[in-house]
Amino acid sequence: MTSQSALSDNEEQNYELFLQQVQASGQVWGLHGKEGWALCESIEFEDTEVFPFWSQEDFAAAMCTEEWSIYEPKAISLEDFLTEWLPGIHEDDALVGPNWDTELTGLEIEPADLAKALAPDA
Repeated sequence: MTSQSALSDNEEQNYELFLQQVQASGQVWGLHGKEGWALCESIEFEDTEVFPFWSQEDFAAAMCTEEWSIYEPKAISLEDFLTEWLPGIHEDDALVGPNWDTELTGLEIEPADLAKALAPDA
């Protein structure tokens, strides 16, 4: 079982933790700065961007070092994430990186798949 205070090197466990904690807390954490929201190039797909999000503020805060020190964690309500963010990310042909580790690695999820996982009854 993954510790509640740290992400593991198991991408599937980190994803499951993301789903559990976001459903329990009703919020998602992104990184925001003067230039906007943090995003990265996909490791899996050429010319595709990934928006990383975390299930805890401290997971997001751990990313704010070196070139990402310009960002700070910012909460997004689960409702806004489901109704505004995920459809927008889909329209941008981008992916979501749930609970990426400090090496910026983790699963790259289609926004619609994440929406179904977070709100199976929707």
